[in-house]
Amino acid sequence: MIDTRWGKVGEVMGHEGPRLQLRPPLGGREWEAAPAVVRPASDAEVLSAKARDDRSPRPAARPISPVVPLNWYE
Repeated sequence: MIDTRWGKVGEVMGHEGPRLQLRPPLGGREWEAAPAVVRPASDAEVLSAKARDDRSPRPAARPISPVVPLNWYE
């Protein structure tokens, strides 16, 4: 499902009264949304949400080129 207020993809985990409880596809903190503001997510939207999940590990920053000593030109 997509919460159209925020453009966030979430799986329906349950409901509390009339409100749905959604959770990001790869886990994380749940949030609530009214049924009127959610719509089914396409496969592409779900895949995109999984790819940009903020909890996914990222490689450590590395310099693009080797570090050159300050006296390299001497």
